[in-house]
Amino acid sequence: MKALFLFALLGGATAVTAQRHGGGGENPVQTGTVILNLGVGTGADYGNYYYNTPFGTKAAVEVGIWQAGPGVITLGGEIGASFGDGGYHNYDGYKAHMIGVAGRAAWHNGWNVPGLDTYGGVSAGLAFRHYQYDDGAGGTYDHNSVTPFPGIFVGASYYVTPNFGFNAEAGYDITNVQVGIVFKLM
Repeated sequence: MKALFLFALLGGATAVTAQRHGGGGENPVQTGTVILNLGVGTGADYGNYYYNTPFGTKAAVEVGIWQAGPGVITLGGEIGASFGDGGYHNYDGYKAHMIGVAGRAAWHNGWNVPGLDTYGGVSAGLAFRHYQYDDGAGGTYDHNSVTPFPGIFVGASYYVTPNFGFNAEAGYDITNVQVGIVFKLM
Protein backbone atom coordinates (compact mmCIF):
# COMPACT_ATOMS: atom_id res chain seq x y z
CA MET A 1 0.00 0.00 0.00
CA LYS A 2 2.81 2.41 0.87
CA ALA A 3 4.55 1.61 -2.43
CA LEU A 4 1.33 2.32 -4.35
CA PHE A 5 0.91 5.66 -2.54
CA LEU A 6 4.54 6.60 -3.27
CA PHE A 7 4.14 5.62 -6.94
CA ALA A 8 0.97 7.75 -7.23
CA LEU A 9 2.66 10.69 -5.51
CA LEU A 10 5.69 10.53 -7.82
CA GLY A 11 3.47 10.14 -10.88
CA GLY A 12 1.44 13.19 -9.87
CA ALA A 13 4.56 15.25 -9.26
CA THR A 14 5.91 14.25 -12.66
CA ALA A 15 2.63 15.19 -14.36
CA VAL A 16 2.58 18.61 -12.67
CA THR A 17 6.22 19.20 -13.63
CA ALA A 18 5.55 18.09 -17.21
CA GLN A 19 2.69 20.58 -17.46
CA ARG A 20 4.94 23.34 -16.12
CA HIS A 21 7.63 22.52 -18.67
CA GLY A 22 5.23 22.27 -21.58
CA GLY A 23 4.83 18.50 -21.33
CA GLY A 24 7.11 17.78 -24.30
CA GLY A 25 10.04 16.35 -22.40
CA GLU A 26 12.35 18.99 -23.91
CA ASN A 27 15.83 19.11 -22.42
CA PRO A 28 16.23 22.23 -20.25
CA VAL A 29 19.62 23.08 -21.82
CA GLN A 30 19.49 24.00 -25.52
CA THR A 31 21.81 25.93 -27.82
CA GLY A 32 21.69 29.53 -26.66
CA THR A 33 20.67 28.61 -23.10
CA VAL A 34 22.67 30.34 -20.34
CA ILE A 35 22.76 28.56 -16.96
CA LEU A 36 24.23 29.57 -13.61
CA ASN A 37 24.73 27.07 -10.80
CA LEU A 38 25.78 27.89 -7.25
CA GLY A 39 26.76 25.19 -4.80
CA VAL A 40 28.44 24.28 -1.52
CA GLY A 41 30.01 21.02 -0.40
CA THR A 42 33.46 19.54 0.14
CA GLY A 43 36.39 21.22 -1.54
CA ALA A 44 39.16 19.66 -3.58
CA ASP A 45 42.63 18.94 -2.21
CA TYR A 46 44.88 20.30 -4.99
CA GLY A 47 48.58 19.84 -4.40
CA ASN A 48 48.18 17.27 -1.59
CA TYR A 49 48.01 19.88 1.14
CA TYR A 50 45.61 17.67 3.12
CA TYR A 51 42.82 20.12 3.74
CA ASN A 52 41.06 17.56 5.94
CA THR A 53 37.82 17.50 3.91
CA PRO A 54 37.40 21.23 3.62
CA PHE A 55 34.34 23.31 3.02
CA GLY A 56 34.06 24.24 -0.65
CA THR A 57 31.91 26.53 -2.75
CA LYS A 58 31.66 27.07 -6.49
CA ALA A 59 29.75 29.15 -9.05
CA ALA A 60 29.66 28.18 -12.72
CA VAL A 61 28.16 29.85 -15.80
CA GLU A 62 27.69 27.93 -19.05
CA VAL A 63 26.26 28.73 -22.49
CA GLY A 64 24.79 26.11 -24.81
CA ILE A 65 26.98 26.26 -27.94
CA TRP A 66 26.53 23.12 -30.09
CA GLN A 67 23.93 20.43 -30.55
CA ALA A 68 25.72 17.07 -30.12
CA GLY A 69 23.40 14.14 -30.72
CA PRO A 70 20.58 14.22 -28.19
CA GLY A 71 22.48 16.66 -25.96
CA VAL A 72 24.11 20.08 -26.04
CA ILE A 73 27.74 21.04 -25.49
CA THR A 74 28.22 24.05 -23.22
CA LEU A 75 31.22 26.28 -22.63
CA GLY A 76 31.70 28.58 -19.67
CA GLY A 77 33.67 29.39 -16.58
CA GLU A 78 33.76 28.68 -12.88
CA ILE A 79 35.17 30.22 -9.75
CA GLY A 80 35.25 28.78 -6.26
CA ALA A 81 37.21 28.10 -3.13
CA SER A 82 38.12 25.42 -0.59
CA PHE A 83 38.84 26.16 3.07
CA GLY A 84 40.15 23.71 5.63
CA ASP A 85 42.19 23.22 8.75
CA GLY A 86 43.86 20.31 10.48
CA GLY A 87 44.92 17.08 8.89
CA TYR A 88 48.49 17.83 7.76
CA HIS A 89 50.84 15.91 10.06
CA ASN A 90 48.83 17.32 12.99
CA TYR A 91 50.66 20.65 12.90
CA ASP A 92 49.26 23.23 15.29
CA GLY A 93 47.25 25.98 13.65
CA TYR A 94 47.26 24.31 10.21
CA LYS A 95 45.03 26.21 7.80
CA ALA A 96 44.78 25.94 4.04
CA HIS A 97 42.67 27.45 1.32
CA MET A 98 42.53 27.42 -2.43
CA ILE A 99 40.77 29.78 -4.83
CA GLY A 100 40.25 28.37 -8.30
CA VAL A 101 39.34 30.03 -11.58
CA ALA A 102 38.74 27.86 -14.62
CA GLY A 103 37.09 27.40 -17.98
CA ARG A 104 34.75 24.45 -18.37
CA ALA A 105 33.01 22.44 -21.07
CA ALA A 106 30.20 19.93 -20.58
CA TRP A 107 27.73 17.76 -22.49
CA HIS A 108 24.14 18.15 -21.19
CA ASN A 109 21.25 15.76 -21.83
CA GLY A 110 17.83 15.58 -20.21
CA TRP A 111 16.96 12.09 -21.52
CA ASN A 112 13.50 13.47 -22.42
CA VAL A 113 12.53 13.60 -18.75
CA PRO A 114 10.75 16.92 -18.09
CA GLY A 115 12.89 19.23 -15.95
CA LEU A 116 15.93 16.90 -15.82
CA ASP A 117 19.40 17.93 -16.99
CA THR A 118 22.31 15.53 -16.56
CA TYR A 119 25.83 16.42 -17.62
CA GLY A 120 29.49 15.53 -17.56
CA GLY A 121 32.48 17.65 -18.39
CA VAL A 122 36.00 18.89 -17.90
CA SER A 123 37.58 22.07 -16.57
CA ALA A 124 41.03 23.64 -16.62
CA GLY A 125 42.34 26.66 -14.80
CA LEU A 126 44.56 28.04 -12.07
CA ALA A 127 44.50 27.40 -8.34
CA PHE A 128 45.78 30.08 -5.98
CA ARG A 129 46.78 28.19 -2.83
CA HIS A 130 47.80 29.30 0.63
CA TYR A 131 48.60 27.23 3.71
CA GLN A 132 50.22 27.91 7.04
CA TYR A 133 51.01 26.13 10.31
CA ASP A 134 53.17 26.33 13.43
CA ASP A 135 56.26 24.20 12.89
CA GLY A 136 56.48 23.05 16.52
CA ALA A 137 59.78 24.87 17.11
CA GLY A 138 58.25 28.29 17.67
CA GLY A 139 58.10 29.29 13.99
CA THR A 140 55.26 29.63 11.55
CA TYR A 141 55.42 28.21 8.05
CA ASP A 142 53.48 30.27 5.51
CA HIS A 143 53.30 29.33 1.81
CA ASN A 144 51.56 30.72 -1.29
CA SER A 145 51.58 29.20 -4.76
CA VAL A 146 49.80 29.25 -8.09
CA THR A 147 49.35 25.99 -9.92
CA PRO A 148 47.40 24.78 -12.96
CA PHE A 149 44.62 22.36 -12.20
CA PRO A 150 42.54 20.06 -14.38
CA GLY A 151 39.06 18.98 -13.38
CA ILE A 152 36.45 16.41 -14.31
CA PHE A 153 32.85 16.34 -13.10
CA VAL A 154 29.37 14.86 -13.50
CA GLY A 155 26.15 16.39 -12.32
CA ALA A 156 22.40 16.63 -12.49
CA SER A 157 19.91 19.46 -12.20
CA TYR A 158 16.18 19.22 -11.73
CA TYR A 159 14.18 22.30 -12.67
CA VAL A 160 11.08 22.81 -10.53
CA THR A 161 10.12 25.81 -12.70
CA PRO A 162 11.31 26.53 -16.24
CA ASN A 163 14.10 28.79 -14.89
CA PHE A 164 14.95 27.51 -11.38
CA GLY A 165 16.03 24.17 -10.00
CA PHE A 166 18.27 22.17 -7.71
CA ASN A 167 21.69 20.87 -8.64
CA ALA A 168 24.21 18.25 -7.47
CA GLU A 169 27.72 17.79 -8.84
CA ALA A 170 30.62 15.43 -8.08
CA GLY A 171 34.14 14.92 -9.37
CA TYR A 172 37.65 16.26 -9.01
CA ASP A 173 37.11 19.96 -9.61
CA ILE A 174 37.08 23.02 -7.33
CA THR A 175 34.64 21.00 -5.23
CA ASN A 176 34.58 17.22 -4.93
CA VAL A 177 30.88 17.03 -4.07
CA GLN A 178 28.42 19.90 -3.98
CA VAL A 179 24.69 20.59 -3.86
CA GLY A 180 23.01 23.85 -4.71
CA ILE A 181 20.69 25.72 -6.99
CA VAL A 182 20.61 26.37 -10.73
CA PHE A 183 19.10 29.22 -12.75
CA LYS A 184 18.35 29.26 -16.46
CA LEU A 185 19.10 32.88 -17.40
CA MET A 186 18.22 32.65 -21.10
